[in-house]
Amino acid sequence: MDISLRDSTPSLSTFSDIVVGTAGVCLMRNAWKEDQHPSFINFISTFLSANSFRLNFVPIAPDFIFNCGGLSVAFIFVTNWDCNNVAPIFNRVKKLKMQFARFYVVITFPAKEQIDSFIQSYFKFGMVIGKPTFVSVQDLEMGFEKIVKIAHSSGVYKQERIGEKLKAERKQLVQGMNFYLKVVTSIPGIDNHDANALSQAIGSVQAIAKASKEQILENTDLSTDKAEMVSRFLRDPKFYLRPKIN
Repeated sequence: MDISLRDSTPSLSTFSDIVVGTAGVCLMRNAWKEDQHPSFINFISTFLSANSFRLNFVPIAPDFIFNCGGLSVAFIFVTNWDCNNVAPIFNRVKKLKMQFARFYVVITFPAKEQIDSFIQSYFKFGMVIGKPTFVSVQDLEMGFEKIVKIAHSSGVYKQERIGEKLKAERKQLVQGMNFYLKVVTSIPGIDNHDANALSQAIGSVQAIAKASKEQILENTDLSTDKAEMVSRFLRDPKFYLRPKIN
């Protein structure tokens, strides 16, 4: 089952070292706030502020929505597990898991009988392991620290994926530019400077092949002879396929 009954969640001071310097937004459901003790809300506010998160109270469906690094993560945070009234919790879970791609349920279990109740109810209400992920904690503060850690880690992972994608795109761009230079500088008399001028003013090899001598002269610093050579070389197969004498 996707719960951890023993977890070494870091303390506030330790966790602060993990997320210091980052920024995010935490949306808290108004109704959830009203059900909590003011001291716990104060803990949440202080914890978020210390870790550069902005807190807003809004009428949302989950108890929390975090936005970290452009990624939204939703949470239900059950702070009081009532063994005699579990149906509303699981019905809510079933509804919200259809609305949020990244969704977690965090539950505090201070007593063994609550853990046993949860396990029985988990299968009774047809939960599927990992859909969503349930996270068990022993106290309220540990639960909220776990929520922030999950949200932050998700945001960091997305940023890493974006970085990898940008790196791949840059590599592809460099490879494409190298190929472009190889093609254009194969035209007799055209060097890298000329090729770059054509790239910036005209565009791709296909665009250069369609450009007239006059267009090349008007938009680049190429000489008349070079402009004529480019135009003839790329537009006349008989010209560029004939044997070359070095």
